[in-house]
Amino acid sequence: MMVKVIVTHKPGVLDPQGQTVLQSLRQLGHRDIRDVRIGKYIEIELDATSREDAERQAAQISDKMLANPVIETFRVELE
Repeated sequence: MMVKVIVTHKPGVLDPQGQTVLQSLRQLGHRDIRDVRIGKYIEIELDATSREDAERQAAQISDKMLANPVIETFRVELE
């Protein structure tokens, strides 16, 4: 089963990489962009017995290794 994990900064957490991209886009003439946030996208292929098992495993993996719970949140999507 294919699991997709999307990790993003929590609201209010500074995103220096996003700010750099925002400044570059504005220099290129894209003045209507208000904010840019950079995150991570991870695909995991699991041999899970059910969708619930896949979601549980992906959440555990994300919480322990893929996301920093102090500054990031994650969401899990199943295919």
